[in-house]
Amino acid sequence: PAMEQSSQMGKLAFVPAVVGFWIGILFLLLLDRVIPHLHRNSEQAEGPKSQLQRTTMMLLAVTLHNIPEGMSVGVAFGGLASEVPGVTLIGAIMLAFGIGIQNFPEGAAVSLPLRKEGFSRFKSFMLGQGSALVEPISAVIGVILVMTIRSILPILLSFAAGAMIAVAARELLPESIIENKNLATLGLILGFVLMMILDVALG
Repeated sequence: PAMEQSSQMGKLAFVPAVVGFWIGILFLLLLDRVIPHLHRNSEQAEGPKSQLQRTTMMLLAVTLHNIPEGMSVGVAFGGLASEVPGVTLIGAIMLAFGIGIQNFPEGAAVSLPLRKEGFSRFKSFMLGQGSALVEPISAVIGVILVMTIRSILPILLSFAAGAMIAVAARELLPESIIENKNLATLGLILGFVLMMILDVALG
């Protein structure tokens, strides 16, 4: 949709998509450098040095991933509300549904290690839920940006895509193969096939 909406630029229709894509990647990498966080199965914290507890930094790691996820949903629904050509209700719902599905294992990746460290079931669950609070906030920001500055929608769409791919390539995929490469590969393929089926089946 980002390139379709820039079709009036002719052969340069790719420019807004490429620019937005790189801004999204660089934004994610910047957050990665300025927010202290700790990934599962890692002893070394990333970002600036901090006195934060291990559990807090694990929570921040997942929260960091949820910012571009929420923004991508907000941008999709903002484009729909602004009646932008190429943005459909089914497409926006599919994106929200896909991100919702992957939030289950993401929440578990926060809650289970916290439970293992001695937190109560309730507290572990609530902290896992809390890591996703930035999603609706960043979604609202995405909607507001699209509806107030409609002309930058192609850049915002590709910004969300770039940030999401940066999260997958830098954080989620490498972390998934630590335990079992075969299961990680099957999970990636199943996720791709599921979204492809839903995309075609729901039009």
